[in-house]
Amino acid sequence: MRIVGIVAAGGRGARLGAAVPKQLLAIGGESILRRSVRLLAEHARIDEVVVVLPPDLAEDGAANLAAELAFPGKRLTVVAGGARRQDSVRNGFDAVRGRADVVVIHDAARPFASADLVSRTIDAAVESGAALAALAASDTVKLAVGGTREGLLVVERTVPRERVFLAQTPQAFRADVLAAAIEAGRGGEVATDEAALAEAAGFPVRIVAGEPSNLKITTMTDLKAAAALAGAPSAVRVGTGYDLHQLAEGRPLILGGVTVPSENGLAGHSDADVLAHAITDAVLGAVARGDIGRHFPDTDPRWKGASSMVMLAHAVTLAREAGFDIVNVDAVVIAERPKLAPHIDRIRASLASVLGVEAARVSVKGKTNEGVDAVGRGEAMAVHAVVLVSGRG
Repeated sequence: MRIVGIVAAGGRGARLGAAVPKQLLAIGGESILRRSVRLLAEHARIDEVVVVLPPDLAEDGAANLAAELAFPGKRLTVVAGGARRQDSVRNGFDAVRGRADVVVIHDAARPFASADLVSRTIDAAVESGAALAALAASDTVKLAVGGTREGLLVVERTVPRERVFLAQTPQAFRADVLAAAIEAGRGGEVATDEAALAEAAGFPVRIVAGEPSNLKITTMTDLKAAAALAGAPSAVRVGTGYDLHQLAEGRPLILGGVTVPSENGLAGHSDADVLAHAITDAVLGAVARGDIGRHFPDTDPRWKGASSMVMLAHAVTLAREAGFDIVNVDAVVIAERPKLAPHIDRIRASLASVLGVEAARVSVKGKTNEGVDAVGRGEAMAVHAVVLVSGRG
């Protein structure tokens, strides 16, 4: 009996909010995608693995990804996914049609399923034609309907929880059953997993006891939980940032995304938000991702007059992709004028919204330079910033 595994990784994970597809993010030193591929590739009963990726990744980086994901003794094929999950799995199945007796489908976003769960799902599929891992509901389940006011939901009835299961992957099928399920999809059936398509095609689907640790990574909270499961050591890092801009006539003074009334603004290629620049450098430094000039060079016309808060948001995204969250920020703005005290709370709130923390974790202080050097003469403004991040990088 020839068994083929399909890793469904055709989406981009937009809900996670990362700048790259979530399956490429690392947890515990290994990408989510490689962990899920390894689960099937190292399974003794699986002969071949097909990885379904977003079309741009499959077309542009298929050779490199195939080499990265390869495991000794196992054939691995990378194919392009489709617009929907069922389209992606169909493409994966088409790549092995005719040389598989049983097909195991697993979500790349579930990197912690066990080999035993895969085996039990295969056994159930061989016996019954189709099977999926699922967890029994532990809470009381309510079926809701729309209420009398817009947006209000009310309980229609309580559903017996012993009959409610939360679907997971792996899901396994005899090849003939999966072929019929895919044809049901071609015929207009829309489903979020292949088990539903098999149901629509008239096949019974066996339930195999799932695993609580077999979580699906969808949000940043899930990513943190996954890092804990991966055993990645907890880490705290500190980054420092510094920036200085000359004051100039005819320019607005923007600090932390807030326009502060002033006779003069700051000179620069972007909006010259010296506070945002220093904090951006501190965030980048904390996660060893270079500096602001590397990501937003002042020779690039795209950043002419650009908001520096965009740059700060990019640095925060890079930190999150590296497995870190912002803990707190402390910044000192050094200038002779204007007085910043009336504007500090608005500046803190503006920065906090981009950093993804409450304003109570953002400190901004104003200091003078006691008449010393260009800052003291009112010719420039400088900022020192310190950022603390924590995570499992």
